[in-house]
Amino acid sequence: MIPALPQASDILAALGQAVFAWDIASDAIAWGDQVGAVFPGIPTERLATGAEFAKLIEPSQSLRTASLTQTSAVHGADGTPYRVEYGVRMSAADPVVWIEETGRWFAGADGRPTRAIGSIRINNERHARDEELTRLARLDPLTGELNRSHLIAALAESIEETTRFRSTAAFMLVGIDHLARVNDAFGFDVADAVILDVAKRIRARLRGGDVLGRFSGNKFGLILKNCTVDDMNVAAERFLAGIRDEVVPTKSGPVSVTASIGAVSVPRYARSTDEAVNRAHETLDAAKRRRAGSFAAWRPDAARDAQRRVNIRVTDEIVTALNERRIRLAYEPVVAAASRERAFHECLVRMDQGDGQVLLAPDIVPVAERLGLIRLVDHRVLELVVAELAAAPGICLSLNISPDTTMDPDWWAGIESLMQAHPGVAERLIVEITETVAIQDIDDVRAFVGRLKHFGSRIAIDDFGAGYTSFRNLRKLGVDIVKIDGAFVQNITHSADDRAFVQTLIDLARRLDIKTVAEWVQDEEAANMLRDWGCDYIQGRLIGLASADRPWGAPPDSALPAAVEVR
Repeated sequence: MIPALPQASDILAALGQAVFAWDIASDAIAWGDQVGAVFPGIPTERLATGAEFAKLIEPSQSLRTASLTQTSAVHGADGTPYRVEYGVRMSAADPVVWIEETGRWFAGADGRPTRAIGSIRINNERHARDEELTRLARLDPLTGELNRSHLIAALAESIEETTRFRSTAAFMLVGIDHLARVNDAFGFDVADAVILDVAKRIRARLRGGDVLGRFSGNKFGLILKNCTVDDMNVAAERFLAGIRDEVVPTKSGPVSVTASIGAVSVPRYARSTDEAVNRAHETLDAAKRRRAGSFAAWRPDAARDAQRRVNIRVTDEIVTALNERRIRLAYEPVVAAASRERAFHECLVRMDQGDGQVLLAPDIVPVAERLGLIRLVDHRVLELVVAELAAAPGICLSLNISPDTTMDPDWWAGIESLMQAHPGVAERLIVEITETVAIQDIDDVRAFVGRLKHFGSRIAIDDFGAGYTSFRNLRKLGVDIVKIDGAFVQNITHSADDRAFVQTLIDLARRLDIKTVAEWVQDEEAANMLRDWGCDYIQGRLIGLASADRPWGAPPDSALPAAVEVR
């Protein structure tokens, strides 16, 4: 038996839909019988006109009329199609019913809408899905807190608000200490459990209105509203204690965790998001360097700001000097401790400033290393040293290279090209690497040393004694020369401890068949001690400090490489 077809009105009501006709000229709306099922509890008089119905609409009462005027009129019997979504509720206490309205409007002689017909349907599921997608786009998937972009947006809004209302807030960066160790020891899933637990502990200690977001892998950003400097200190200790006082339970067992915090007061010390983030990050780094699990707040520092201005100036000067070939060398003699005969010269970088002034290596190298320019400086120094060696066959020179340069493929390409272009130069070249470089990755440095020795060059460890390189590592590396840190040498005539240390180094190096150079030799008494202990070479004030004068003759202008512009 064929079932009876239900009335169209029953179908529409079952589907949560209703039809209407809207006479825009009079503003009257005629609804189908199904409207009560779509809007239960809303009196019919509130739906009788466009103006009354608009009072129920969210987020803007003008949404329906705007949807008509924003579509271009199509003249004819079929009218102009339109579509709009909005929420409807009687009062703020009622739940919102989300509506999708589709229809057609018809224009009068002036082209403006005069009437519309269409249907509405309940669309709560789709709106909920869209809201969930929007929410997920705002939140960090692991912790459920704001992601970085929305955290920064909230910070910008907070800075603007504090500026406008003359209030104060704090921006904090909370960094989980040694999270990489947790990764290595237990795996990333356990590290994620730690991150999630820390987020919950911070969230539990926030006040209403405060904002929490995940800034990066192991860092959280906090915006504390109405927070003075004193409040900031108290809040930081509350967060630190909440993180460190209880172990984090994980599937691999309990994990002990600490965090460090860097903070800045806004807008007092940060009037933009960039300033707030940079200064909070700077103080977080300072806190971690001082002690894991500590707190630091940003304060103005005239000396630090002055140094940064110097860094900016020197950076510009270094790049310009490289382009204008104003990087020069100074030569400090190294002599045999017994005979005082010249053994080689150490090449130290200098930079002509163009006004007769010269910047020395301590002014150039640290800034160049911090700002990523040292690789360019080392390339230029290598070119200059090779040019000197090529022009003066009887000399031997040493040059220092920075930690980053030891693993720089471009530096290797440069030295290979120069060695091939100038046969016989490699055997008179000594490359000095600092002890701190040698200890970081013994296998990589050993490969570096092996390649240089393949060219025929010698390797020296500079500033030996200042770091942690063992004599066992020296033997592994196969270095030719150890340069004893001058901080121990300069006081050997007055310090029994320094005498014992230096003498022991010399004796051990001799047993490994490694030559020794004592730096910062100040007087004859120290030189004689070093000679009697078996030190091979000495350098320092007694022998002569670095000078731009070449003992071997005129500069090799014809051998100097062409300048390559640095951008």
